[in-house]
Amino acid sequence: MGVPARRVFFYVSVMPANSRPPVSAYIRTLNEARMIGDVVRAALQVADEVVVVDSGSTDGTIELAQNAGARVIDHEWLGNGHQKRLAEDACAHDWLLDLDADEIISPELAAEITGLFAGGAPPNKIYRTMLALVPPVGKPWRDFGLQVRHKLYDRRIVRAPAHKAWDQFEIPDGVAVGRLKEPILHHAFTGAAQFMGKLNRNSTVRAEALPLKSRPYLALRIVVGFPFYFAKKYLLQQYFRGGVYGFALASMSAYGRWLRDVKMWERARRLERAPSQKKADQ
Repeated sequence: MGVPARRVFFYVSVMPANSRPPVSAYIRTLNEARMIGDVVRAALQVADEVVVVDSGSTDGTIELAQNAGARVIDHEWLGNGHQKRLAEDACAHDWLLDLDADEIISPELAAEITGLFAGGAPPNKIYRTMLALVPPVGKPWRDFGLQVRHKLYDRRIVRAPAHKAWDQFEIPDGVAVGRLKEPILHHAFTGAAQFMGKLNRNSTVRAEALPLKSRPYLALRIVVGFPFYFAKKYLLQQYFRGGVYGFALASMSAYGRWLRDVKMWERARRLERAPSQKKADQ
């Protein structure tokens, strides 16, 4: 089976190495041949190096990343946050740009980041970076449905959490956060089938690794939570501006969040039954 077709909304002009800011971009991969070459080349518009930490790809990801200019490290999967920690440690620079293998740095964002380093070190140690969805049909959602991330940061100030499921760090007390105007372009999925598969996998990991909530609380969320999850996406995050596809994505996203509650409820039920089952077997 070939790699699915993609639409990448950017034009890359890779800067000479000696003119790039002292920034290391890092990417975690597992079978990401669909976009890894484009992601690496786009990152090299602004990063002095791109480090790819691969956990066993068999689809040509490693070769594509190396050919695009990345330094590749092969390491077994340790979990979301742990794998980021490994990547952080492998980087040559303290200033890091955290990218997923489907996230594109546009020329406008590259210029904005480069400008931060024009007079030396940036004024802030952490920068808010918005993710703009590039759906498989239609134009990028640049002004609605944006996700807040903090992907440009100084590792001397903050690190990715050492956690199996969670990989987003908390902002330390007293640390000012800067804001980048231009978003990262997020080619998150190729269609509904892949999107639902990602939601299913993510809900499993988080239901098992996040702190367990009580079964009555989870039961309540299972019964009444779905409309609220949908409203958050469709109304608060303005997915309604995406038309019919926005409605569909809000519905699927709400289902993925609801599914996490169901799986955590199952986890709680198993733990409750385990002592009684053990006693019955004695």
